[in-house]
Amino acid sequence: MSNAILAQQASQKSMQHVQAKDKSAWLSLFTHDAVVEDPVGKSPLDPSGEGQQGIEAIASFWDNIIAHGDIRLEIKHSIPAGDECANFVHIEKTMGDLHISNDMIVVYRANAAGKICSLKAYWEYAAVEQQIIEKMAEH
Repeated sequence: MSNAILAQQASQKSMQHVQAKDKSAWLSLFTHDAVVEDPVGKSPLDPSGEGQQGIEAIASFWDNIIAHGDIRLEIKHSIPAGDECANFVHIEKTMGDLHISNDMIVVYRANAAGKICSLKAYWEYAAVEQQIIEKMAEH
């Protein structure tokens, strides 16, 4: 099986585990030295812009970002190529009365064992932050 198909399968499992709030199953999808960039580039979630490097940093990312609230993910389109898979994803996150939604491109790279080496989520932090500010002003 090609690494692109393995990356696609890993991406689907990743999203299933996030929705199920299964941290250990999600972490088991990554290599020990994987990098998660969510979002790609500098943001308040990643001031260095270098991503969450290694399984311990990825576990902390789960605890600080993913664990809060309910997340629903829908893959609108998925394109496997090379060692990677690019997914166009719609995300909805609910935290109490706050509900936000966003579209993003998420690129997964997998090794020959089907483990995720790299996850890069392309989305605009400022746009999501503005959505949060507007929704909080409504309450």
